[in-house]
Amino acid sequence: MASSSYTSLLVLVALVTAASAQLSPTFYDTSCPRALATIKSGVMAAVTSDPRMGASLLRLHFHDCFVQGCDASVLLSGMEQNAIPNAGSLRGFGVIDSIKTQIEAICKQTVSCADILTVAARDSVVALGGPSWTVPLGRRDSIDANENEANTDLPGFNSSRAELEAAFLKKGGLNTVDMVALSGAHTIGQAQCSTFRARIYGGDTNINTAYAASLRANCPQTVGSGDGSLANLDTTTANTFDNAYYTNLMSQKGLLHSDQVLFNNDTTDNTVRNFASNPAAFSSAFTTAMIKMGNIAPKTGTQGQIRLSCSRVNS
Repeated sequence: MASSSYTSLLVLVALVTAASAQLSPTFYDTSCPRALATIKSGVMAAVTSDPRMGASLLRLHFHDCFVQGCDASVLLSGMEQNAIPNAGSLRGFGVIDSIKTQIEAICKQTVSCADILTVAARDSVVALGGPSWTVPLGRRDSIDANENEANTDLPGFNSSRAELEAAFLKKGGLNTVDMVALSGAHTIGQAQCSTFRARIYGGDTNINTAYAASLRANCPQTVGSGDGSLANLDTTTANTFDNAYYTNLMSQKGLLHSDQVLFNNDTTDNTVRNFASNPAAFSSAFTTAMIKMGNIAPKTGTQGQIRLSCSRVNS
């Protein structure tokens, strides 16, 4: 029994390695040399006109990769977009569609929507002052989406530390340090009142009282009233990708329950302290985790397709 389990593990490792081996940073160098520059200019324009868009594109990539891998399934109209964690909150589809249209004009049916989204996430971080990293390329697009998996596998704003660890470990073996680092994406972006209402009206005790009071001004206690009112996830430098998220946690100023659980007299406290005091440590851990996340179950070779339009499969 032990030997068969070991063999299964070897096969699994081989499959994961084979998938990531087929991804290469130079994948489009010959077939579409202007692809990366086109994505970058599209992202820069979008983030310049709306800084929140950087966080939205980063979140879109995250929500794509956590559901059947980084395959642009989240971009298909309906389906995953209707899942509870996504409905009414995912943004950035128009930006990706616009970039895709520009790329199709120069390289027809060559660059996948999955790769566009992965690169756009990186470029969004850079546009807001964060670190850069080399993105392996060659993902293909799914021909389906999975609303049920989006409902079950995307971590929620009320998740505990243990639930977050389990959700990340399930996806490409993202470990606890990866999870804490990727949570640092909340150094940019905003969240709706409905996601933190319970936390600021007595549901959590691990919140700075003045901070909670300031949030209540735009987030009424009554459910259904002001549900969509927005608050910055990072209360200090909302539109700058930095390590302030972690110093906020140490002051009990995490906006979401799932943020503050990372610094709550628990096993992740020391990682938060490290990232708060050492920006380079955070940047290094974040870029490492983003590459790992981008390598979750990519479709390569002849799997899937290269969609002509990101919102629908080819007819």
